[in-house]
Amino acid sequence: MATARPAPEPVTSRPVAPEPVSPHPPATPMPPLLTQSWLDLAFLHWAADPADVAPLLPPGTVPDTFDGAAYVGLVAFRMHRVGGLGLPGIPYLGTFPETNVRLYSVDEHGRRGVVFRSLDASRLVPVVVARAAFRLPYVWSRMGVERSGDTLTYTSARRWPGPRGARSRIVLRAGRPIGEPTPLEHFLTARWALHNTFSGRTRYLPNAHPRWPLHRAELLECDEDLVAAGGLPAPVGDPVSVLYSPGVPVRFGPQRRPRAGD
Repeated sequence: MATARPAPEPVTSRPVAPEPVSPHPPATPMPPLLTQSWLDLAFLHWAADPADVAPLLPPGTVPDTFDGAAYVGLVAFRMHRVGGLGLPGIPYLGTFPETNVRLYSVDEHGRRGVVFRSLDASRLVPVVVARAAFRLPYVWSRMGVERSGDTLTYTSARRWPGPRGARSRIVLRAGRPIGEPTPLEHFLTARWALHNTFSGRTRYLPNAHPRWPLHRAELLECDEDLVAAGGLPAPVGDPVSVLYSPGVPVRFGPQRRPRAGD
């Protein structure tokens, strides 16, 4: 007489610890799908409640936290010569100011990434292409980046698709180079991928660039409502971190897998 076998226990996935934060990219994306340079960057960050961040992330990801806090970033810069599939960067259409609102995520494999809530850009064609081809939340805005000595002014006023009139004005004074960033400064800037929802699935797209050259910076003015337009509580008080970088060349592409014997 056959004896009944006990029912198998349900298989549960174990949480994977997040990968270490490193100022160096984990691997070189090969071949590059996109090339570009990010120049004259202003990094502004505020602490955020992980409960406010979690509903805004793609499925399968959770807020990446530092000492229990999530962070929201407002990052303004000059995009320079975007190119695709190994082709040279485009001087006019691929060069424009950009300001993005970003969050930080960890997926079920422990991979850290950036999640963009909005990316304001001043060129309509790249905005339309990025929205259609990559489902990134690019928006068309009237923008400018001006430099006077060591002081930079970044302005943005949204045009399409809205909310029309959402804006930002950031004025900072770049200071001395940072020899060794703090653990928090590495956490906020050493990001080697983005997470994005595409065709109903959460996608992971790595990037590679040289180690960030970071500078201390003094925030002289910040008037913005892009963070609130991105679905987050409006920041209260000054940013907890203000940094400047002259910039880096960047490549996006599929992660190179180690060969047998590597």
